[in-house]
Amino acid sequence: MITFLIAIIALALIFDFINGFHDAANSIATVVSTKVLTPLQAVIWAAIFNVAAYWIFQDHAVANTISKTVNKEFITLPVIFSGLIAAIFWNLLTWWYGIPSSSSHTLIGGFAGAAISHALTIKGLDFSWGKIVESDTIIKTVMFIFLAPLLGMIVSIFITIITVMRNIWLRIVVFTLFTVAIFFLFDRFEENKMNQNAIKFLKIDKYTSDLNAATAKLNPNDSATILAVATAQKKLAKATAIHTNLKPLIADYDNLGADSISKTAYQNGWLTEIEISKLKDEVRNANDYLILESASLSDKNKKEEFAKAKEFTEKYKAPVTLYLTKKITADSTLVLMSAIYPLKEANITKIKNILSKFSIEKSFTKDILKADNKGITWGIAGMTIIFCLAFLYSEKIKTPTAYRVSNMFKKLQLLSSAAFSIGHGGNDAQKVMGIIGAALIASGAIQDFGQLPAWVPIACYAAIGFGTLSGGWKIVKTMGTKITKVTPLEGVAAETAGAFTLFFTGQMGIPVSTTHTIAGSIMGVGATKRLSAVRWGVTINLIWAWILTIPISALMAAGIYKLVMLFM
Repeated sequence: MITFLIAIIALALIFDFINGFHDAANSIATVVSTKVLTPLQAVIWAAIFNVAAYWIFQDHAVANTISKTVNKEFITLPVIFSGLIAAIFWNLLTWWYGIPSSSSHTLIGGFAGAAISHALTIKGLDFSWGKIVESDTIIKTVMFIFLAPLLGMIVSIFITIITVMRNIWLRIVVFTLFTVAIFFLFDRFEENKMNQNAIKFLKIDKYTSDLNAATAKLNPNDSATILAVATAQKKLAKATAIHTNLKPLIADYDNLGADSISKTAYQNGWLTEIEISKLKDEVRNANDYLILESASLSDKNKKEEFAKAKEFTEKYKAPVTLYLTKKITADSTLVLMSAIYPLKEANITKIKNILSKFSIEKSFTKDILKADNKGITWGIAGMTIIFCLAFLYSEKIKTPTAYRVSNMFKKLQLLSSAAFSIGHGGNDAQKVMGIIGAALIASGAIQDFGQLPAWVPIACYAAIGFGTLSGGWKIVKTMGTKITKVTPLEGVAAETAGAFTLFFTGQMGIPVSTTHTIAGSIMGVGATKRLSAVRWGVTINLIWAWILTIPISALMAAGIYKLVMLFM
């Protein structure tokens, strides 16, 4: 098991390295092609802002999406291994031909294909695919294969047209109005995301699922099923009422702040029920509950043991309630819990620390802050201000010349390239961290993503950086010269449009490809000169690669999984 886990981690880092051939090159393609930076300078520049994205993006949507593509029941180490092998092979193949395919889509296709192969093997060929993969995620991903580059193209055309306006004051007014509109739009995204996080925190989604499952099993002649429906309805109604109370506070987040919202919710008793439930979950997870759950997927004996653990650990709520209301000490809580379902001696100290440090207020505050996008919105506002000041300086304070204007756009391209690198880092840099985390959890090495070792992000960022440095230039050539010839002005427009598209879709929680996004943006700036300026033959080849990535990766992963299982 340990050897297999190490092999998967190594493969994940290799995939991350190869991802540098593809996706990291996208963020430097135009800045290298316009000779604003040398390749080495561009790599360093991109890497800095890839890492900076860690502090700007609170929520890691790409890793989330990949992990949720497949039903948890069908994620095993062989599935992860097979998906990675397929993804690596397809990335290398498309790199060899200089085709910018999507690493994110390759991973999604690989995991889906391996999981389907695994599920059909153990459940039978007639088992519903809808129970294996999350169809909504797949459909949304497929839609944005086309919508992301289209959005990038539209925005790049808009920016290019506004930038070449002769009237500088009109140009500044349009950019300002556009930025104000973005501010209001992102504010709505922030509020919606906070409400979604609150719904998840209060387990409204879980209670809704429980109610649907109970309703499906309802038998008017069976009192047990009637009680199950009534219990699920009661839990859902109570949680929904609490969320209704929270919504006005969330709407006033800019004035109140996350700490104040959490404090108000706690003082009003809105977090009492969920406080008990979450502390119970943390304690049982620390007692190897998730490890047992993972083992139960492939071991019949462990499955029976897990069913018992699931039933009995729900009764931890009684001692947890007594502890939270300060009626018993932590030591007494541990004794009562062990009497219900034994706590392992090796986990006692860890569980005691959880009890002493647990704070539902802090947990809720953290979930609210995940949706805060002030760093993005103020960054966009800052870019607009810098752009406008640069226009004023080069065209009003100084005498405008072709050289001076060109030089201005070369400097602005450093800013736009940095913005796209931040978008790229926020969108993609976390996905291999998620893969390694999933493998560590599946093997039982850690309990959840919160325990991810510090070396994982360091290794992932290093791998993607070395990948860009080592072999991304085939992709740079396609993105920077083969689609259309890019000038500094057009590089600024393409990168800014690409960054906006990544920020926009990220706020909506939609998985998109940085590759597709920047390709669409470059097509847009080419089309503003004339449609023939874009080499549409190259573009058609790109689109075919985009369409084929998910199904081919899925088929390869399914076949690889069958081969892997022959040696297991």
